[in-house]
Amino acid sequence: MERYTHGEIERKWQKKWAEDGVYAVEDSAGEKENFYQLFEFPYPSGNLHVGHWYAFAVPDIVVRFKKMQGYNVLYPIGFDAFGLPAENAAIKRGVNPRNWTYENMDHMRSQMRSMGAAFDWSREVVTCDPAYYKWTQWLFLQLFNAGLAEHRGVEANWCPSCKTVLANEQVVSGICERCDSTVEKRQMNQWQIGITKYADRLIDDLDTVDWPEEIKSSQKNWIGRSEGAEIEFNILDVGFSLKVFTTRPDTLYGVTYMVVAPEHEILQNLDDQILNIEEVKAYVAEATKKSEIDRLNDTKEKTGVKLEEITAINPANGEEIPVYVADYVLGGYGTGAIMAVPAHDERDHAFAQKYNIPIKFVVGPHYELDGENAVREDCETLHRRFSDMVIEGPDERWLLQKEGDHVHFVGGGVDDGETIDEAAARETIEETGYNDFEFVKLITDGVSSSGFRHTKQKNQVGVSATFHIKLKSFNQVASEIDAGKHSIEWVDKDSIEKLITWPHHAVQWESFCSKKIFSDHGRLINSGEFDGMESEEAKKAIVEKVGGRMTKTYKLRDWTVSRQRYWGAPIPIIHCDECGPVAVPDADLPVELPDVEDYLPNDEGRSPLSKVEGFVNAVCPECGKDAKRETDTFDTFMCSSWYFLRYADPQNIEAFADMQRLQDWMAVDHYSGGAEHTTMHLLYSRFFTKALYDLDLVPVAEPYTRRMNRSLIMGPDGNKMSKSKGNVIDPDDIVEKLGADTMRLYLAFIGPYNEVSSYPWNPQSIIGVRRFIERVWKLQQKIQGEASVSDEIAAEANRALHTALETVTASIEGYKLNTGVAALMSALNVLEKLPALEKGHLKLFIMMLSPYAPHITQEVWENLGEQSMLVDVEWPEVDQSLLVEDEIELVVQINGKVRAKMTTAAGQSDEALEAIAKADEKVQGHIGEKEIRKVIVIKGRLVNIVV
Repeated sequence: MERYTHGEIERKWQKKWAEDGVYAVEDSAGEKENFYQLFEFPYPSGNLHVGHWYAFAVPDIVVRFKKMQGYNVLYPIGFDAFGLPAENAAIKRGVNPRNWTYENMDHMRSQMRSMGAAFDWSREVVTCDPAYYKWTQWLFLQLFNAGLAEHRGVEANWCPSCKTVLANEQVVSGICERCDSTVEKRQMNQWQIGITKYADRLIDDLDTVDWPEEIKSSQKNWIGRSEGAEIEFNILDVGFSLKVFTTRPDTLYGVTYMVVAPEHEILQNLDDQILNIEEVKAYVAEATKKSEIDRLNDTKEKTGVKLEEITAINPANGEEIPVYVADYVLGGYGTGAIMAVPAHDERDHAFAQKYNIPIKFVVGPHYELDGENAVREDCETLHRRFSDMVIEGPDERWLLQKEGDHVHFVGGGVDDGETIDEAAARETIEETGYNDFEFVKLITDGVSSSGFRHTKQKNQVGVSATFHIKLKSFNQVASEIDAGKHSIEWVDKDSIEKLITWPHHAVQWESFCSKKIFSDHGRLINSGEFDGMESEEAKKAIVEKVGGRMTKTYKLRDWTVSRQRYWGAPIPIIHCDECGPVAVPDADLPVELPDVEDYLPNDEGRSPLSKVEGFVNAVCPECGKDAKRETDTFDTFMCSSWYFLRYADPQNIEAFADMQRLQDWMAVDHYSGGAEHTTMHLLYSRFFTKALYDLDLVPVAEPYTRRMNRSLIMGPDGNKMSKSKGNVIDPDDIVEKLGADTMRLYLAFIGPYNEVSSYPWNPQSIIGVRRFIERVWKLQQKIQGEASVSDEIAAEANRALHTALETVTASIEGYKLNTGVAALMSALNVLEKLPALEKGHLKLFIMMLSPYAPHITQEVWENLGEQSMLVDVEWPEVDQSLLVEDEIELVVQINGKVRAKMTTAAGQSDEALEAIAKADEKVQGHIGEKEIRKVIVIKGRLVNIVV
């Protein structure tokens, strides 16, 4: 038999598939159901790396499987060829970006064909080709005409290294996600697309798609929808008001100060009213030097400056409250001002403590007591305020009170005419007799409970304030302890959590120990007529009282799409002094990107195209006067936000895609991509689709039925592959030495594909995969012409093959392709041990392996006398009857020790297996005259006799 020569075989079949157009796909194929498998198309970076192979070759396994299942499968390919990655690489090498990009694409095409993937090359799209970006420009103009694209002044993210504006999504913790430079803020005129108008739909429509929850959560968190209220606080005596957005209007009575961002307009509008304006200006100057991530860092100490002589009025209770400027509030989020509730917000609490601002509790948790302490329906209910005391002794022990089986802190009700502090002092003396103490602090207020009070024989709803009290001495006077109503006990601090039986006291203790504030919803206290009301109910009621309005706010900002770079699609707008921004007429599209000699970006924020007079000078399409063409180019994400639509109809010169062809293919059935695009491309393309759907240009509002993020391939050292680290694996070398099938199988076997994880490259494992391929090749030697093998051999082969088939089918359908490879390896182990195989056995194995390793399987298929292409062969069905074994090995234990093993027929009842075990001579010898106490049968495997 000839040796397995992977290079010759792989080139043979790749040439055959291309010449015969095996993978060209019709828009409809009779009775076949369409299936659209998509991956994020690549940047033309010059060379494929292992990550490209992982992105393209592994989903190809699913594509081939689906074709064999009878689907009409679209698996297209293209290049995301505009934008920073290609341009920066070209500039670094001193090469024109156009030349660099097209040369790289030619090279990458040849590399991609070496994968043996089932790409339909006839549908290739390239974003830098005028035939493609004509429609990028046209689609932008549809958004422009619909009022979704505007040119306006914004605070833009400027990357000083890339020398261009970035979208918010391209800035990670204040750093450019491309070059790791610190991003600056600049006021610039930019083209922005109104993605914020779709914020609700971008969240709500996630319920309609089959995506992992982590992807949905990432999108929801980025959009950052908050539901709350807008409330105005008047500034005393100056005719100015501060508008805030809050998600917690139920805490309005707890506002004890306000904070404005350093960017807030009040600092300019009232600069002559602010007594310490120079101090404020100095603080603002320092604050604006910080990045947003630094300003929001919860681990850093909060700083701020009080605006002297500026006082706000709480609209809920008329209280006068101070106003501060602090950098932990951002001008670009919400209204740039907040109402601070230090009792119920961690940041506000830290700030209030630092600047000695009052803390007022207005909401707390509520607990319903149970058991014998539960509320009784036939009893009167009392409502009362309580003081609870966490009492610390001079010897660092802590005091608990006992009433029957219940252990809790000392506490009692507030009498008429008493303050809460006075009640705490009185109850401490009455309940314990200790009278030499000091108040350390109020721990919390507003913890409420409902239950039956046995001493009063009535129900009671109590609202407690909790104080930390420290005894100066153990001096003690007569108390209720002497009357036998209860007892007290001194315990170590570590014992309290285990001893306390009242849940509301347990939460008070937790609050004391953790120093955490209560920030959840609950019942209101110290809130006037709203006391006792649940938070959700109180929100609308309080907002209505103060004349506010319920509304929503979002972290998402409109999408900045203009770039001050050369290598991008020109923005099809003409600026006219008379008419403003005017759309280039459809007949003049595409606005082609001119060839230029000077394509380098600059620090001034002006595109290289601004220096090309022949491009810049234009005539206004509306009034006919001299005008200027827009010189910024589109961000590459504009081009990639609709490429999947063009795949449905890539040769159309009359439209970006025909509606019927879009209906044939959309929505994408399965989309695989990188986790880094969850809040960039994925968000943009969803918005784009929704906007086009509203314009009746596409048939679906969601582009992807199923989206999965793939894992990452790391270097052999476990680090991310990088040329600087010397750990990059060149796939061309692997293909030359070991073959494309080996590479495909290895990448499938390395771990689950669509789970966000990382797998280090293992040179030894890929050698093992190559040996597996060679062993498959040698299986052909076991075929004895058309002769049949014995029934026993056939049964064993069929059982191994159909067991593997069941696993392979499930693994590919679930995109857990590694388990399918493992099943094939197990089946091969069985087949190799058999003395001979029938052709049918090898054919079945080859069919299962073919999605993973299409070249060797097609060659073996031909050697077996078959002329068809394997992707056109029907995927086999599992014969469940072949999975049932005829015989089993039954293990017999006596008192847990193995005493016998025997072969018996499979499928017998537990009673029959027990009888067989007891009848065995070895087993009888071990049992003897001993009494059998119990028999445990584990179905089809084991009998354990306990004597």
